[in-house]
Amino acid sequence: MKKRLIKVVLSCTVIVGGLTVNSCSKSSSSKNTSRATGWKINAKEGGFQYNTDFKEQETAPGLVFVEGGTFTKGKVQDDVMHDWNNTPTSQHVQSFYMDETEVTNVMYLEYLDYLKSVYPPENPKYTNIYVGALPDTLVWRNRLGFNETMTNNYLRHPAYAEYPVVGVNWIQATQFAEWRTDRVNEVMLEREGYLSEDAKYQAATGEVQGTFSTEAYLNRPESVYNGQIDSLQGKMKKDSTSAFAKRSSGIIMPEYRLPTETEWEYAAQAQVGQREYNNYRGRKKYPWEGDYTRNGQRVGRGDQLANFKQGKGDYGGIAGWSDDGADITAEVMSYKPNDLGLYDMAGNVAEWVADVYRPIVDDEVSDFNYYRGNIYMKSAIGEDGKVKVLKDSIAFDTLPNGKVIAVNLPGEIKMVPVDEEETYLRTNFSSSDNRGYRDGDPGSSRFYDRFSDDEEQDDKKKMYNSPKHSVARDSAGNLIKGYDSSNNRTTLINDEVRVYKGGSWRDRAYWLDPAQRRYLPQYMATDYIGFRCAMSRVGSKSKTKNKTVRGKKAK
Repeated sequence: MKKRLIKVVLSCTVIVGGLTVNSCSKSSSSKNTSRATGWKINAKEGGFQYNTDFKEQETAPGLVFVEGGTFTKGKVQDDVMHDWNNTPTSQHVQSFYMDETEVTNVMYLEYLDYLKSVYPPENPKYTNIYVGALPDTLVWRNRLGFNETMTNNYLRHPAYAEYPVVGVNWIQATQFAEWRTDRVNEVMLEREGYLSEDAKYQAATGEVQGTFSTEAYLNRPESVYNGQIDSLQGKMKKDSTSAFAKRSSGIIMPEYRLPTETEWEYAAQAQVGQREYNNYRGRKKYPWEGDYTRNGQRVGRGDQLANFKQGKGDYGGIAGWSDDGADITAEVMSYKPNDLGLYDMAGNVAEWVADVYRPIVDDEVSDFNYYRGNIYMKSAIGEDGKVKVLKDSIAFDTLPNGKVIAVNLPGEIKMVPVDEEETYLRTNFSSSDNRGYRDGDPGSSRFYDRFSDDEEQDDKKKMYNSPKHSVARDSAGNLIKGYDSSNNRTTLINDEVRVYKGGSWRDRAYWLDPAQRRYLPQYMATDYIGFRCAMSRVGSKSKTKNKTVRGKKAK
């Protein structure tokens, strides 16, 4: 007699309050089942919705992945300037992304053309938005040199399109990065169907009033494009539950920004090539291996590895023989990249980084993602309880050199400093502005206990007693200059002075060392300082594809 097999199907799910619950005691390996509660996630019956399909952050346009790690920031050799401002410290950097090359003239022109189209300078309300973003082409002039060709042509002539942009101050560089963030995220939203294919172009050409701001979209999506986003939505509009992307959607890219000094130096050193002991201890002299600036390999032997000033009156070598291929800047990618695939991390142009300058790196406080310059802000909340979006109000700031720049653009979120609601009884920060923490602010000054009520006397005692120039405009628009001619000033260092790294076409080989550091007021520009952008990596430290994690194959 054959035994009859009866297949019994046990149901492990029940519906509780409209949510699907896994009632089996044995945990499920399904990615759509909660390991915390056993409840189903993203069930058709309803319930909690989470993005369980996210793999890893993709590499945004123009960037190269840099895996983080430990390195020695600063140097113990070649301090011929006796600045004592790059004492070696052991630091750890999280993984991040960095521009493959410096930002070029054609990239910056795209930014200028966008501003000119969306905020026409003929409109008096918008004039200073465009004018404030223009690079200073007069940086090429020299009292005893003929450089008018570069003054007139370097930014806009197609012959210089792929050359690094110069004449850009630190503030302009950070504003370019903010603009770039919004433009890239528009592309991402269009690709995923949250915006229509022509949305970004309609805004750029003025067919639609207003523009796109990433943070405004995430906080109040109905406000972007001046409230006209309904007509610019893509195929996702049909799904009412996901008409707008959220941060949890995983497609919004983190912001483009200037790299921190620590990130820039780590990327320039590029220690991934050879793990030699001296390199790890901070003795790697250049972004390439070896102690010389010429190529020692069989192919290309004797060629210069960077664009720099080789000696007095020698900006490129003897023509046709030892020439490095450039006299001023050079086209990007003219020289070999370092082991991370980054070009011109030595020579061509020096580069702005995000940090406020101080002679000493305070590694006693932080040896992880070290950065001096934090100013913590938060979104302003209106009377309706919603985040405030700036519409017609544009705030401008007049810099000490008289240049007028836009602090915010229409359509952006209004930001305000954090207050006691965020700082009370915290141990990790106690104020919004931390640029001078432990080194330069009144509370950290060595003479703090002797401060008086006399401001002039206090200025003599402060650690960083820098000039306080001021400028304003009268009702007729004329500049009222307040030049500080005090004899009591003892330094140029203050919270508005930023670090720039790397050698340039004007610098000797000494400055090609990634550890060397210099500073300049953030409102000033030169013909030898450019910049490149960086982006933080979210999630895993390394790209896990085809790698193993603790002996197990990564999923």
